[in-house]
Amino acid sequence: MKRLLGLMAVLLASALPCWSAAPATLTDLRVIHAQTNAQASQGLPVAFQATVTYYRDYESDLFVQDGDVAIYIYFRPGAKLLQGDRVLVSGKTRDSFRPIVVADSVTVLSHGALPRPLPASSAQMFRAQLDCRLASVRGVVHSAEMMWGVHKRNIYLQVLIDGGYIDALVNSEDAGALRGLLDAEVEITGVVNAKFDQKMQQWGIALDIQSLGDVKILKRASVGPESLPVTPMEDILGGYQIHDLTQRIRVRGTITYYQPGAAVLLQNGSRSMWVTTVTDIPLHIGDLADASGFPEARDGYLVLAHGEIRDSHVWAPIPPLRVDWQGLGSGENAFDLVSAEGQVVMEAREEAQDEYVVTSKGNLFTAIYRHPNGPDSLHLEPMKQVPIGSSVLVTGISMLYSPDPSSGPATSDLLLRSFNDITVVAPPSWLSVRNLIWIAGLLLFIVLAAVVWGWTLERKVRRQTDEMAARAEAEAALERLRSRLLEDINGPEPLESILEQITEMVSFRMGGVPCWCELKDGAQLGRNVPVESGVPVLKEEIRTRSGAALGMLYALPGPGVELTADYAEALSGGGQLAALAIETRSHYSDLLRRSEFDTLTAVHNRFSLHKLLDERIEEAHKHGGIFGLIYIDLDDFKQVNDIYGHRIGDLYLQGATMRMKHQLRSHDVLARLGGDEFVVVVAVVRDRAEVEEIAVRLGRSLSDPISLEGKVLRGTASFGIALYPEDAVTRDSLLNAADADMYAAKQKKRQVSQMPESQ
Repeated sequence: MKRLLGLMAVLLASALPCWSAAPATLTDLRVIHAQTNAQASQGLPVAFQATVTYYRDYESDLFVQDGDVAIYIYFRPGAKLLQGDRVLVSGKTRDSFRPIVVADSVTVLSHGALPRPLPASSAQMFRAQLDCRLASVRGVVHSAEMMWGVHKRNIYLQVLIDGGYIDALVNSEDAGALRGLLDAEVEITGVVNAKFDQKMQQWGIALDIQSLGDVKILKRASVGPESLPVTPMEDILGGYQIHDLTQRIRVRGTITYYQPGAAVLLQNGSRSMWVTTVTDIPLHIGDLADASGFPEARDGYLVLAHGEIRDSHVWAPIPPLRVDWQGLGSGENAFDLVSAEGQVVMEAREEAQDEYVVTSKGNLFTAIYRHPNGPDSLHLEPMKQVPIGSSVLVTGISMLYSPDPSSGPATSDLLLRSFNDITVVAPPSWLSVRNLIWIAGLLLFIVLAAVVWGWTLERKVRRQTDEMAARAEAEAALERLRSRLLEDINGPEPLESILEQITEMVSFRMGGVPCWCELKDGAQLGRNVPVESGVPVLKEEIRTRSGAALGMLYALPGPGVELTADYAEALSGGGQLAALAIETRSHYSDLLRRSEFDTLTAVHNRFSLHKLLDERIEEAHKHGGIFGLIYIDLDDFKQVNDIYGHRIGDLYLQGATMRMKHQLRSHDVLARLGGDEFVVVVAVVRDRAEVEEIAVRLGRSLSDPISLEGKVLRGTASFGIALYPEDAVTRDSLLNAADADMYAAKQKKRQVSQMPESQ
């Protein structure tokens, strides 16, 4: 008995650790604020008192503060809460940019004064030292607009303070207040709210302001925008001034991606950094490297600009993280080296990159291999061909594109380092749409053959009594078939289907004998059957009216069949119809391309540009967007034609076009208006400076010498810029504005060149 009791005691003692007590409720906001994200993710219970510093009854955002400690509360909308309410908050902790609380209840205890707002500096806010606290800042309003929030419009301000720009969202629908805010020196009081991406990395600062009364105008602008003097467009740079105290910083990580002259990507654990650089020195993916540069926020993500790279040549590779579609689209792995599985649905080689469209669980993403710059771009290796429908494992850099990372990425791609980053895991399944179509076609052919065979038997039986009627009906049917074929040739019917019908018509006229055609590109259409040795095969060459060979039409009457003039006539008529169909479709495709693309440079022509501009203006007007236009005129191009001849002039235009296309992004469009004039549509742009940067890159690309048939040409270009809707709102006015800007730039360049040298 004692032994049994002892054993039970041992078992009870070993089980006690499994019955751990529930975590204690945290009642001190300072203790809650001090939790790490790892601790907050455990959902610790809280019940504490604090003062409401910000709340909108139509949103779930609530900020509270107790002394010098503040925190964000996720709470239901529609509660009766006011600034200054002393509340009891009950709920659980949760991880975020900083630990937050998900409230089950918020009870009002009393109403009192707000905590005294702390004068905040840009350094404190950008270092997240004042996150969620009530603070006040002074600055100058550079932008004041009405912007839609959740269910309501609010005043959105961009304020320049000592140290950078911050956003301020004022809980007010008073659009009339905007007039006095623009360019005014103000003091604003609100809750400091960090702007962060899906990787919980801060990239900006916003102030949530409870009311318009928290925006105090210290000094109004001396003159309103409408009263400013008009500055000539070519002189606007005189008002440009930046006092930037941003310091160069250094980061360290493993090189996971390198595009010479453009960017380097470093990864250190779960953190990644996109570094823009102009260096083209050899760097090795997998090496540990240091990068120094200046921190910036672009498209809602942190980057290091003007980077200088130092490769340590120490091998420290980063294994790719295996993710699914949710992992790609969540933003948590932005700029990380990842691997994902899927099926290839499309592949295409473009001017600047190769693309593989991959589906994963019903969602699409694109694997992109960017062509190298410099001499290597002239000798591209062939694109890796992956059979459509293949299951692949894709390894690359997770690239995300979103105007606001806090709301999730808009699109996601994988950036490949080489073609080795896409590996076929399994070949396409035989149960595909294409194979099912072939099976259905085969069954249809069998049914058609059975019908023809039955019809032939019936015709033989009734030949003696109904020969004349059958012949008349056959001729009428052939005439209807010819008419339908002629309609299909000039209609939307696919060429392959038309050629199939032609072979069926020839077969019908020849009594149902096998008939097929072989095109010059190797395609075979119709009822092709094995040909035994010694069996005669009828042939009719398919030729254009100019005599060029397009293919061959075959018929196999079979052994013992008497060859008549009707057979030769049917085969000849089928060949003529096939030639007509092929030539018509070829002319249509050629005319379609000539209508939209310049025949010399292979870029969009004036007609295509006008259509594209109309579409961009309609889209930008609908969504309130902006885009840029760059008007380009090659300087002294007429002298190239006069001195070297039009052949060299054409080669020069082609070379200049190729250089400019390499400087553009995938969504930018280059078009030739005619002669030496080009236009670039910069589809995605934030401000004029970004368009000017692209224009500078275009100018640099044209400044290098071009070697053509032993002759070295040096050229320059003049550029004009227009921004929609800032400069114009219609297609013609945009083009005129950019043209005028280009002409002014050209005139200024000529004046500078004609000025006498200083003595």
